[in-house]
Amino acid sequence: MNAPVASIHELSSPAPPAAVNVDRLIVELDYQRRKAEQLALMNELHARLARAIDLPGMIEAFSVWLLPHVEHELIAYRNPARGRSHFFCSSHGPLRRQVVRIAAEALGPAGRPAGKIEGFSLYRWRLDSRPGDKDVVVLVCQRPLDRSSLSFVRDALDVLREPLRRALDYEDLFEMANHDALTGLANRRVLDDRIGPIMDSARRHKRPLVVAALDLDHFKEVNDHLGHAEGDRVLQQVAAVMRQAVRSSDLLVRMGGDEFLLVLPETSLNDARTLAERLVRQIAGLDIEAGGRRLGVSIGLVSWRPGMSKEELLQKADETLYRAKAAGRNRVAVAGSRARGGRQRRR
Repeated sequence: MNAPVASIHELSSPAPPAAVNVDRLIVELDYQRRKAEQLALMNELHARLARAIDLPGMIEAFSVWLLPHVEHELIAYRNPARGRSHFFCSSHGPLRRQVVRIAAEALGPAGRPAGKIEGFSLYRWRLDSRPGDKDVVVLVCQRPLDRSSLSFVRDALDVLREPLRRALDYEDLFEMANHDALTGLANRRVLDDRIGPIMDSARRHKRPLVVAALDLDHFKEVNDHLGHAEGDRVLQQVAAVMRQAVRSSDLLVRMGGDEFLLVLPETSLNDARTLAERLVRQIAGLDIEAGGRRLGVSIGLVSWRPGMSKEELLQKADETLYRAKAAGRNRVAVAGSRARGGRQRRR
């Protein structure tokens, strides 16, 4: 039996068009448009973050990028495990102080919960950039965010996570390169970088500057009789005493072994001597003894004079320290005057 043959009319006629849901198509096209726009924004954020190398720059770049899309007063970040935090606030005056305080409370140990606070909306997110890290990001806004804005911020924080990790790693490497691993004090590299500008500032503004060279007395006996592990602990104790005694504007450096250097800008020679004599007493007060000898510190002070080079300043401080050692140790010597000793306690 022969199969039916289609007519020429049947072969040339197109199939009837399927019914098109115009409303659904418009919604889909709008969704794809918005996704493309958001993707472009996230790519822009990637580019901005790529140009930032440290944590403050990273948080500032994120806030500046976010502001046209999600109005906010402040973005704050904290990594408790590494002790890193940064606040970037676009407000000024009393408003700035208020929102910074709110954010600081939100990032504190108690962790102020999100919600409406003093007329502001507070939001908190955890990034968990790596095992052990509990990154917290806080956003403070004058108006509450709608669902779309919250979703946008969450997507943006996903972009921020990896650059933040890079910034933290960079800061860790920078910290390691510029600080002594045992005591946490600045190292010679920091001294070389900073002492020149400190001297230039003293010269330009005609301000006093004193350098103190410090060397522990009888530290060798600690290592010889108590062991190097105990010697390391003693160095950490001494460094803690010194760090607590100096100002944030002072430069305290571990030069190596049991030698330290203290640069004291905006400090008169009399004030430097008072500080040095207090350090002599406090280090003796640690009551560390080995081989029948008590740990102490000898300190040489020199006041910078116009025309004195960095090399001359440091050499003079070292020579003055030697005078303190030669005069009996556990005392302060000042360039151009007699050494003054700390009181030795009798046993």
